[in-house]
Parts: sequence; C-alpha cells; structure tokens
Amino acid sequence: MNGYWGVGQGLSWGGRPQGAEVGKTRTRRCVRTYSRVVPGVSGRVLVVDDNKVIRQLIRVNLELEGFEVVTAADGAECLDVVHQVRPDVITLDVVMPRLDGLRTAARLRSDSRTQRLPLAIVSACTQYEVEAGLDVGVDAFLAKPFEPNELVALVRQLVERGESDPSAQFGIHTGAGVNANANASAPASGTSGGGGDRGGGEGAECAGRAGS
Repeated sequence: MNGYWGVGQGLSWGGRPQGAEVGKTRTRRCVRTYSRVVPGVSGRVLVVDDNKVIRQLIRVNLELEGFEVVTAADGAECLDVVHQVRPDVITLDVVMPRLDGLRTAARLRSDSRTQRLPLAIVSACTQYEVEAGLDVGVDAFLAKPFEPNELVALVRQLVERGESDPSAQFGIHTGAGVNANANASAPASGTSGGGGDRGGGEGAECAGRAGS
C-alpha cells in the first residue's frame, strides 16, 4: 500500500520502497533563465533527486500531464538553479550527495524569495525525517514506490495552492509562517511506481506518521 500525505491539504497515503537502488548520475547544469509563465503549461516543477532513473520517471509522468519539468541531481544544484528556474513546486529526495533534501528545504525556507514555495519530499522516509521535514516547513510527503497518478495529483494540488495563495509564488514574501498541520485521510492503494531509495521499513514509518 503506497501513498502520499499533505500538510494541511487533507491528503493521505503511505508506503515503503522495494528493490535495489539503481545507478546515480548528475544532470547537466541549467544555464538559461526561465520566464515566469509558459502558455499551455500546467506549472513548472523542479525535481531534485540524485537517481537519474527516478528523475526521468518523475519528469515523464509530469510532462505527460502538461507540467514543465526541470531536474537537479542534488540539493546544491537545486539551490544553484532555483532562482533561474523559478518553479511553482519543488520535489526533493532525502538522501543525496553534497546537500540532502531536508537541509535543502531548510535553506529554501530561510530565503525570503522561496520561503513560501510549495515543497514535497518524494522519498522513503523514517519517522525522524518526516518530523524533521515538518519542522523545516515541507508541505507534503510522497513515499517510493508511488503510482504516477498519485504523484501528479500531489503536484497539481500544490501548484493550485500556490496559484490561490500569492504569497506562495516564487519571489513573493509576506512573512507568514508555513502551515505544518497534518490532516490525514483514508489511505489509497497502489503497488507500482518508482524505485526505492532504501530497503527496510523506513517507508512504513512514513505511512505510520501520516496515519497518527
């Protein structure tokens, strides 16, 4: 049983990873400056994961639903490109070289230009990592493996939230805090999706936190 849960969004599901980790590579550095609005695009997503296969899996599924996707191979690369990319949502793996997902989220929240930008952790996660993510202001969690429709639904809801809340748009700062109240609903089923970060019961701990 897989799933995601949102912070204050009424979204809930949990899961755990299976299988061996695949190879990891870095993406090419993004050098262009992106416009704020692209006609016909559902939203711009910055996908941050050191696993090339997972990056491509997320990219393909979001692009099929009309999202524009830019990728980064770790948190340091994310911070290098975020102000050029100007995303509507950022998805973060947890375990990455140079700068992990939790520290990346904390850095994004400490910058007034990205303080309210919707952030989602897409990773196997321990209970400690969920709590640490909430502490730094992560908005939602998606456990690997995941169903493509669950990924799309999560990203779409975060984009829509950003559109309805001007303070959540890139570069707009109101000084308001980040909502960190989990509102869990019934879990959704699913058996397939992206490869896992780690083995063991860590994803199950994420699901347990969502249902608590």
